[in-house]
Amino acid sequence: MAMRFLTKPIMDRLHGVDFDKGCYVGQEVVSRMQHRGTARSRTIRVALDGPAPEPGAAIVAGDKPVGTMGSTAGHNGLALLRVDRAADALAEGIPLTSGGLAIHLAEPNDLSIAPKRTVA
Repeated sequence: MAMRFLTKPIMDRLHGVDFDKGCYVGQEVVSRMQHRGTARSRTIRVALDGPAPEPGAAIVAGDKPVGTMGSTAGHNGLALLRVDRAADALAEGIPLTSGGLAIHLAEPNDLSIAPKRTVA
């Protein structure tokens, strides 16, 4: 289960993908995700107030599922979140929970979608 979180594409946020580079394997998929903004899920760092939820536990906002809890270490962890659903819930003031435990985003800006780049 934990390996799934490591393989999710986050390279766009780490500037590990150059959209101006020539041809490369997977170019069509990466380009489509960049220009259409279709990357809905993202691995997000979370902070925990108390005990950690089990890895794989559902993360909900109210009664709506928004993601899955990943691995944790102390009061820090990783979660795979549906970006649009989590952002909407937080904007409405609905807290995120997993297994009845509160989940907070370590960096709330991680939910913001990077602006689309256009070709001149």
